[in-house]
Amino acid sequence: QVQLVESGGGSVQAGGSLRLSCTASARTFSDVAMGWFRQAPGKEREFVAVIGGSGRVINYADSVKGQFTISRDNAKKAMYLQMNSLKFEDTAVYYCAASFFGTHQFKVGEPEYWGQGTQVTVSS
Repeated sequence: QVQLVESGGGSVQAGGSLRLSCTASARTFSDVAMGWFRQAPGKEREFVAVIGGSGRVINYADSVKGQFTISRDNAKKAMYLQMNSLKFEDTAVYYCAASFFGTHQFKVGEPEYWGQGTQVTVSS
């Protein structure tokens, strides 16, 4: 069982930045692929970014490439999402997720573990 706790959400004006964090309770954190999804009001949950256990494999949704940066610190059992140049359409609940079965699980939307979500609101 892996417990995930997100932090760092909040309200920001368009053009601003936020950094989301996710800490995990996994015993062997480096075995776990970690990533982010988001769900905007009235829309389906969508993949945002994923990072493999060693940090070498990283994938982004096309909508956030060049704008968001995912990273992890295995010593701290933490993952981060740096979000820059935020736009109104980035407003959503952001969910941290984890999978022992690799980054592919994120592309099909099926990581095993999910956090509770953190709200990001961007005002125009």
